[in-house]
Amino acid sequence: MDVVYSPYDPAINDEPYPVYARMRAEAPLYHNPGLGFWALSRHADVSAALIDSELLSSDHGPMLDPGAWGPHVRGYLSFVAMDPPQHTRMRATVSRGFTARRVAALEPMIRQIVRGHIERALEHGTFDFARDIAARLPLDVIAELVGVPPSDRADIRRDSGALFDAGPAGAMSEEGVKGLLSLGGYYRTIIAERRAAPRDDLVSVLVADDELTDDDIVAFLFLLIGAGAETTAHLLSAAWYWAWRNPGQRAAAFGGAIDRWTEETLRYDAPAHGTARRLTRETEWYGVRVPADARMWLLIGSANRDESVFPDAGVYDLTRDTRRAISFGAGRHFCLGAPLARLEARVALEELTRAVTPDYDIDESGIRRTAHGNVRGMVSLPTSVKPA
Repeated sequence: MDVVYSPYDPAINDEPYPVYARMRAEAPLYHNPGLGFWALSRHADVSAALIDSELLSSDHGPMLDPGAWGPHVRGYLSFVAMDPPQHTRMRATVSRGFTARRVAALEPMIRQIVRGHIERALEHGTFDFARDIAARLPLDVIAELVGVPPSDRADIRRDSGALFDAGPAGAMSEEGVKGLLSLGGYYRTIIAERRAAPRDDLVSVLVADDELTDDDIVAFLFLLIGAGAETTAHLLSAAWYWAWRNPGQRAAAFGGAIDRWTEETLRYDAPAHGTARRLTRETEWYGVRVPADARMWLLIGSANRDESVFPDAGVYDLTRDTRRAISFGAGRHFCLGAPLARLEARVALEELTRAVTPDYDIDESGIRRTAHGNVRGMVSLPTSVKPA
């Protein structure tokens, strides 16, 4: 039987790795004519494609979802939907807000936020790890970066929720659209305030660049939520879940192997599961000619499970060498927020292992996953803990 793959199939989304293994073995170049994309699944192909921005353009955005493919998407996906020279200039400006010094200086603030969320969760003993800790932390960190006052953060979390809870094929409810429009209006207010009176925050860094319009800055702030908050939230939930599923690895994690816990989770269950590119010219893979302008789907989640690179790739093992994992991409589009995501994960997991005993429990029947294909993760993860 031929391999059948759709990123919008709920059964595949729940457990994609057996399908990925078949794709790598039997259809390393996979074509889904109904959905109109071609997929690469082997580590060698995906890693090479990610760095070849001349052959595989980002100008139509990284998403397969209907309505989210085309040159218009840069209006809300910022520089991830650009090629040089626009990408180079925009990324250089944004990078000023993510210097090593700025990121390192955030650790005390992140630790304080994490402790607050954990303390509230421990008051109940049973809580939703994905919603109450994993989703809240990165949104609060972004609020700090942007300069959102604490009094407004509940509204920001509410309006941002649409990005975390999209329906099949990325469909968003009318309420979700209204929330994002509200968020855009709020960000414009922040931008206007910083143009009048700059502060030491990310928006002030962006408004200092005279070439960036308000629309440019709003698009980047939306990107921060989708590419920063959602993926970091899914990383934390995956780390919590897979350690629970693997008691031996959980013991190592609670014994102090925090960085290894983060890196193996990134490899084993990458939050950014795939990214799309536009093929700029006809190209051959595995004896098949793929036409110019084809929509290519680069399966990072599959590449990170490639047995030719990671022996026993289906085993969750905190001792393995993860240096060839491509969870944050590669090349000019390597995730700008990778150091911040790793910092948030380290601090959160350190605080969790200090606050609760290792024998926490998860109600698997209550797990609910994202339904869209670009990012994969849990939006509900019922957990019971005991204070350490």
